[in-house]
Amino acid sequence: MAMLISRRTALGVGAGAAAGLALPGVAHADNQAQSVRFVLNAVTLDGGEQVTSVTLDTSRLGPIDPASLTTGTFSVHAKATSPVATGSQVVGYDLDRTVTAAQLDRRGNIVLSLRFAEFQPGGGTLGFIGRIGRNVQLDLVYTITQNAPLTLRGGRPVTISRFVQGRLSNPEVDAFSYHVSGSGMKYRLYSPTRSARHGKRPLIVWLHGGGEGASLPDNYYDNETTLRANRGALGFVTREAQRIFDGAYVVAPQSTSFWLQDGPRFAPLIQEIIGEVVRRRAVDPDRIYVTGCSNGGYMSMKMTTVYPTAFAASVPICGVVAGNPPMIPDAELTAISTPTWLVTSADDTTVNPQTNTVHAHDLIPGSLMSLYDNVVWNGVQFPGHWSWIYVARNDPSIDGTHIWQWMAQQRR
Repeated sequence: MAMLISRRTALGVGAGAAAGLALPGVAHADNQAQSVRFVLNAVTLDGGEQVTSVTLDTSRLGPIDPASLTTGTFSVHAKATSPVATGSQVVGYDLDRTVTAAQLDRRGNIVLSLRFAEFQPGGGTLGFIGRIGRNVQLDLVYTITQNAPLTLRGGRPVTISRFVQGRLSNPEVDAFSYHVSGSGMKYRLYSPTRSARHGKRPLIVWLHGGGEGASLPDNYYDNETTLRANRGALGFVTREAQRIFDGAYVVAPQSTSFWLQDGPRFAPLIQEIIGEVVRRRAVDPDRIYVTGCSNGGYMSMKMTTVYPTAFAASVPICGVVAGNPPMIPDAELTAISTPTWLVTSADDTTVNPQTNTVHAHDLIPGSLMSLYDNVVWNGVQFPGHWSWIYVARNDPSIDGTHIWQWMAQQRR
């Protein structure tokens, strides 16, 4: 029996909404499952978070015959719109997602794998708004279309009458809890699960780039993009990183605008967050490390000028020091006493590596530097500004010592 279902007759749902569907030739009520929820599964890639699969909560339907499940059984459509005004810029998408695999998980739920890749249109959860220079989390509406009945192992066909969109699930991001400091700055916190050989744990402070701050004039302050735009903070919660640091807390403050706007004003607000985490968690105050990219690379250096004895080490990535006047004057750079390892790429066209990272390396006493030719990972060439990709993979090394191991060795 051929079943051709147009987009108009298929069921469509927004987050929390539902619509009905009756397939041709399947009229008996016993053959219809009234409602199935689904979850959007996402992964943060180096180029940003993407929805990589959809899990349909079908376990309660009974054992499904895997032979009745193919990549053509369901179709997936995705629509993404911006939560803030974009002016004349087109942000978002409205397209079909390609189902690359359909299988049952161990609970009996159907998992529809979706085609995804770095920079692939239509899979991302974020959009960059040019007029404000910010990444925002897009409003996602996924539509599931059932093109053919499922068959239970007893032989009975089943048609799902409606689908209800559930949450966006990204286990790495979801491992970070939500917090707001006493002064109102938002931040996310990862608490280690690994048993430490010592009672107190290190704390890694990740300071985001300019695109991940809030836009208060647009009433947008999400505490999300810091973990979804790149793997800067997430790299430190991987199994490898947690092993090297013997279980570390990772905190990711979110600026109310962007750090370069007023570093001296933001510094005490960041330090307040660090103080809150130290007081409330088992943090070793002698093993607090500050790192960040671009705006956050500037801010990580600025923190070591404002609080010269607070940190065990600093890792500024493609950070800004130049300007008129300089964002960080030479006298402040030469006074930095915190062990510092700088990272950049020679083809960075956003932040000049010579007048910023190389210049800072020349002035910060005893500092180390990794200067890459370009940014390439897993065969993908990224913009030269994205050298944080290397730090998120523990790639920089000097004389056989990689950057995470070097950080973990430092004590205040």
